[in-house]
Formats: sequence, structure tokens, C-alpha cells
Amino acid sequence: MTTDDPTRRTRTLWALTITSAAGFMIGLDNLIVTTALPAIRQDLGGGIDDLSWTVNAYTLCFAALLMTGSTLGERFGRRRMFVIGLAVFTAASAAAALAPGLPALIAARAVQGLGAAVLLPLTLTLLTVAVPAERRGMAFGIWGGVNGSAVALGPVIGGAVIDQLSWQWIFWLNVPVGLLLLPVSRLRLAESHGSARRLDVPGTLLAASGVFALVLSLVRGESAGWRSAEVLAGFVVGAVLLVVFVRWELRTSSPMLPMRLFRHRAFSVVNAIGLLNFFGLFGSVFLLTQYLQGVQGYSPVEAGVRMLPWTALPIVVTPFAGMLSDRVGSRGILVFGLALQAVGMAWYAAVTAPRVSYAAQIPPLVLSGLGMSLFLAPVANVVMSSVRSEEQGIASGASTSLRNIGGVLGVAVSGAVFSANGGYRSAALFVDGLRPALFIGATAFAVASVAALMLSNRYSRPSRHRAENLRPSGTGTAGPPSTDSRPSTPGPTTDDERQPGA
Repeated sequence: MTTDDPTRRTRTLWALTITSAAGFMIGLDNLIVTTALPAIRQDLGGGIDDLSWTVNAYTLCFAALLMTGSTLGERFGRRRMFVIGLAVFTAASAAAALAPGLPALIAARAVQGLGAAVLLPLTLTLLTVAVPAERRGMAFGIWGGVNGSAVALGPVIGGAVIDQLSWQWIFWLNVPVGLLLLPVSRLRLAESHGSARRLDVPGTLLAASGVFALVLSLVRGESAGWRSAEVLAGFVVGAVLLVVFVRWELRTSSPMLPMRLFRHRAFSVVNAIGLLNFFGLFGSVFLLTQYLQGVQGYSPVEAGVRMLPWTALPIVVTPFAGMLSDRVGSRGILVFGLALQAVGMAWYAAVTAPRVSYAAQIPPLVLSGLGMSLFLAPVANVVMSSVRSEEQGIASGASTSLRNIGGVLGVAVSGAVFSANGGYRSAALFVDGLRPALFIGATAFAVASVAALMLSNRYSRPSRHRAENLRPSGTGTAGPPSTDSRPSTPGPTTDDERQPGA
């Protein structure tokens, strides 16, 4: 190692601080809007379809463009693109705060998603560059804990801001944070590059269009009719576009999403459970924040505080889950955490009613929060250790993209189930729609827990041989020098242990 230990520690601390702060801002903005939905609806109007697009416009652009954002970082410099993404996100936040109506708000949210798509996957890659392989589980745990705190504080901060100011200020909050991080990121993050690739414009357009068509049909299904030509055509077009996307990615020389990554069981499984986890999480949060305010009668800040048994646990538990995954592997932690979320959400669905005591809601909220805490760090550890070092940027983007596609689908499906079974006209009708939507989320968590059993525990246990460090440009080596760019695996290699692309 050509850099001394104090220099390495300083770089690591700065990288952890900056990437965690950026991830916190994105996570906060992703969920804080759900707390503001009743206020936005009262101020700007709109029904469940319109409100869902204030969430989906962000997450859809975010998910569809994440892998493109990763590719930009790999080719043009991760720090450079991180700073550009941060600038776009900050400017779009100001535009959302100034939006005069729902169309303008939805458009600003889409641009926010674009900035976040460039920004977020690079937080994980820049952190991987700076942290030694044997300490990444702990670093990912801290990173995940800070991101989890955005989940915890989002409803509380959003509620307090809405109560004391207005919903517009949930977007103004991002502006000073972004303006502070811009110069610090430029000065304190080391520049690094991955394998240079051309941008996969056709792949990006096919993936974005396919997901958009499916989500649009899910959102429009109840109002337009599930058997209407509009909805059926959207499902068919979306499915065809995604099939064409996969075929294109298999044939192009510079794929946005290299399909060879999915030959490895660990990469395929961890992305499947990530998609299902976000499906259940986002679909549930989207409706529960409205339930606590519209049915239970709490103010926005009171609703946020009452969500803390669910949302605050990641702040405390996630760093320990990351350290534990360094020691014992990730499979058992993921299986248990996802199972806890399934039980917690099913329990909440069973007890929900127009009039139910808050004490009855606490146990399922705690179980769900503990389960979410056990998911965040181990899943990042598996993703980043399951691919070669030069593929970690695109792997991070692919994983984050698929999880957020799960979130988009979760909001769309939950909204469709809610509309098909209930509505806003009365508390009883709202609960009629909420209950089956929560059971759908619980089912997604349960399926993900079963799928996590397919992970090889031998592989999910981190290894210095597999977790090769990246080499930042303009600095010394980030890890021990090696003459082989491919990570080695002790002993014979089975199909389950083979690296993608090997």
C-alpha cells in the first residue's frame, strides 16, 4: 500500500461521511413525500392515481436510469458524475418547491429522479473504493444505518415541516445540504474509473419504456378498467419491450445491464429479494402514512412519530447487522430479516381498523423495523462481493435499479388493490382497501425470505480473495497489489461460486 494508514483512514472517513449524507438526502426525499400526500392533495387536488405519480415519477426515472448513471461514472469518473448528479438533484428540489400545480410537481420529481439515478449508485462504489475489503461490511452497515435513518426521520421531519411551514419546504430542505456537499465532494473524494464503456442508449430506452408501460397500466387499471384496450395494450407493450431489452443486452457489446452477471446465483437471488423487499416496503409506506393521518386523525408530525417503532430501528441495528455479516455471512440474516417483515406486515393488516389503539400497532411496527434493519447492510455486502472489482459500479447500479423498480411496482400495485377494494370516502372504506394491500406486501416479504435460502452461505461469507479493492486514479493502490485483475477463490470453483463473466 503506497499510502500511509492515517491518509487511508482520512480518505475513508470523508468518503463514508459524504456518501452517507448524499444517501440520506435521497432516502429522505424518497419517503418524506408520502407524509406530504394529504397536504399536497388538499392544496393541489388529485386522486389516488395523481398522488401515486408524485411518488412514481421520481422512483420510475430513478430506477430506469440508475444503470446509465453507473455507466457514466465508470467512463467519465465517479467523483465527477457524483458531483453532477448532486447538482441536478439540488436544482430539481428547488423546482419541486416552486411547482404551481401537480403537473409541474410531477415533472420536477422526474428530474429529481434523474439526479438521484446518477448520484446514489456512485455512493456505494465510491465507498467501496475507499474502504478495505475486510471492513466493508461495517462500512456498508454504517452507510445503511444512515440511509435507514432517512426512513426513520422522513415522516417526522416531513410532518414537522408541514405542520409548521408547508409541504413545499420538504423540498427546500435539500437545497442547503446539496450546496454544502458540492464543494466538499469535489475536494475530498478521490477520483476513480471503471472499465470504459459506451453508453447503451437503446437499452436505456427499452428498459425505461417497458417499465413505464407496465406501471402506467397498473396505475390506470382501476379507473380505465382492467380489461380496457388501454390497460391491456400497456401490459402487452411493456412485456414485449422488456423481452426485447433482454435480447438486446445479450447481443450488444456494451450492455447497460450485462446479463452474464445473472449467471451467478448470488447476484440473481440478492437482486430478486431486493426487488421484492422494496415492493412490500414502498407499497406499505405509501398507504400507511395516509391511514395514520386520514383515518386515525393524527397530524403529519404525530403520524411520523408513531411510525418510529418501524422506521427508527435501522439507525441502531443496521451497523451491527453489517458487522455480523462480516463474521457469519449474509444468508441467515437476510432470511430472518425478511421473515420478520412478512410477519410484521401481516400482523398490521390483521389489526388495522377504523378505530384501533396505537398500542395494538406497536408490535407489528417493531417487527417490521427490525426486519428492515437486518436487510440493508447484508444485501449490499452480497452485491458488492459477488462481482469483479471492475464490475462493482454497474452491479451497484443494477441492484439499486431493480430494488427501485420493485418500489415503483409496489406503489402501483398497492394503489390498484386499494382502489379496487376501498377508497377515500370514509374511514371504513379506506381500511377495506388498505388491508388487502398490506397482505400483498407481507406476501412479497415472505417470498423474498424463502428466496434468500437459495444463497450459498459459503459465498455470502465475505472473503478477502473475492472482495478485491478498486484502484482510484490519482492515488495509490486501494489494496494490496495484484498481478491478476480477477479475484481468486481458494480451492475448486463450483458453478455457485464462479464469478460472473469468468
